[in-house]
Amino acid sequence: MLQVRRSRRRPRTVGVCVLAAGCVVASSLPSAATSLERRASAQGGASRLCATKPFPPSQETPPPILSGSDVWRFVSEPRLRPMRVKVTANKPGTARGGVFTAPYSDERMVGQTGALINDNSGDPVWFRPLPSTNLQNSGFRVQKYYHGGKGKPVLTWWQGTTALPPSYTNLPSGAPEPGGCYYIYDNHYRLLKTVFAHHGYYPDFHEFTLTRRGTALFIASKPVPFDLSPYGGPNDGAIHNNEIQEVDLATGRLLFSWNALDHLDPADSKEPVSSASSSDGVWDPFHINSVEQGRDGRLLISARNMWAIYNVAKKSGRIRWQLGGDKSDFTFGPNAEFYWQHDARFRPGNRISMFDDGCCESPDTPAEQESHGLFLNLDFRARRATVDKTYYHQPPLFSASQGNTQGLSNGNRFIGWGQSPYYSEYARAGNTEGNGSKNLLYDAKMPGSDMSYRAFRNNWTGKPYYPPKAAARARDGGSVVYASWNGSTQTKAWQVLAGPDPDSLSVVVRHARRSGFETAVTTHNPGPYFQVRALDTDGNVLKTSRIVKLSR
Repeated sequence: MLQVRRSRRRPRTVGVCVLAAGCVVASSLPSAATSLERRASAQGGASRLCATKPFPPSQETPPPILSGSDVWRFVSEPRLRPMRVKVTANKPGTARGGVFTAPYSDERMVGQTGALINDNSGDPVWFRPLPSTNLQNSGFRVQKYYHGGKGKPVLTWWQGTTALPPSYTNLPSGAPEPGGCYYIYDNHYRLLKTVFAHHGYYPDFHEFTLTRRGTALFIASKPVPFDLSPYGGPNDGAIHNNEIQEVDLATGRLLFSWNALDHLDPADSKEPVSSASSSDGVWDPFHINSVEQGRDGRLLISARNMWAIYNVAKKSGRIRWQLGGDKSDFTFGPNAEFYWQHDARFRPGNRISMFDDGCCESPDTPAEQESHGLFLNLDFRARRATVDKTYYHQPPLFSASQGNTQGLSNGNRFIGWGQSPYYSEYARAGNTEGNGSKNLLYDAKMPGSDMSYRAFRNNWTGKPYYPPKAAARARDGGSVVYASWNGSTQTKAWQVLAGPDPDSLSVVVRHARRSGFETAVTTHNPGPYFQVRALDTDGNVLKTSRIVKLSR
């Protein structure tokens, strides 16, 4: 949820296009990906493109900034304009893998919005832009897709429109608009599955998790007409309700659902009902933003606007215990209390982790505290929660929304700072408030007001099914050939071919080491026809670009 700004209002939308029932939003993808992505969709069988058009805005949004020092520009991929991050710390000891973000902005976007993989230097590895800043991706990361008992790495994300004032005021700020869906891509960047919600709910960007059972566990949302007068609101209002859903990926069949209104009391919300006046009478008392199933089959559910985390028996739906909020079953040790939290996760040994926003939404917050990654020990006999580890930033950050705390395979922690434009990696020992530089291994800052709901470090091997790109420019009596291959993680070098006509090409540069997303290779050969080959570590040809002609 983002802070609400006042703007022109429009009538509240309570209905939904039930995509699971076959309602498909048809539109074009960004020109950089259109033909390739549609071809990948066709190869994906029954899967289909969805959420390719934003939900209609109530007022225009400013165009993105697509030039300047904060935006990447490539000669061989001119239609890709991702944001340029500034790496401020990069020390030995970081975990392997790239950084996965889904940049967007509630103000003026710097670069294109979309799904982005960066390496440790901040260079893009793969970028999939969206055609409008009113479309967003969220939760972009690597997961395992289990089919027939075997799991393979895939990319997953939510795609749709988020209610961000001033463009959208029909729903509470940060709510998903109708028409969203989830994408699953293979490591060739082909569409495998699109997943939709049931019961007339909107697929929600806060959570989408693949399980070993071949299912997807996620949050779905919709406004439900509701008499808010018992809580001090209008009698003709609505509650923005949440439902936990699990669907079978092979069939799309709904296997499980848990409805927040059936189990949580809106009166316990820390979000004042008066906030509904900024969203056409729709109140967001729960704002469930994460769900995880533990090994015992129980669910860990975070409700941001309740300041509470719930342990739920999946079979019965009963809340077994509550941590935080008005009816907490636990007391708290020093610095263990949290507010407006995100990303609650089970950890070994009666521990849980979260991202504690600690800030800044309401005057009811006992004391505004720095946002930080938080690990808690839960003593079930004494019913007491105490701090295990904390992860603070330098300079101190106060994120009013979003954020996550990821545990890495080497014991490090990766923190996405949500509404604050940073992501960071820490050694396991962490640090304390006022000492945010301790055990910091990696830190990067996004430009302008760009942010990512979550940020992850994941291992990923990308083998694009489409070819590399090339471009050639005349310079100083010779030629500069530009080579790139969006998403390839195996390309280590480039080979350049040239010739006087397309049928007479020969190798003119045998081995040019790859240098970032795009490599510029100088040759004295005038061409005017050029082609590039992507080489792996052993010098084997992975794929060859189309032939291009020299441009002056």
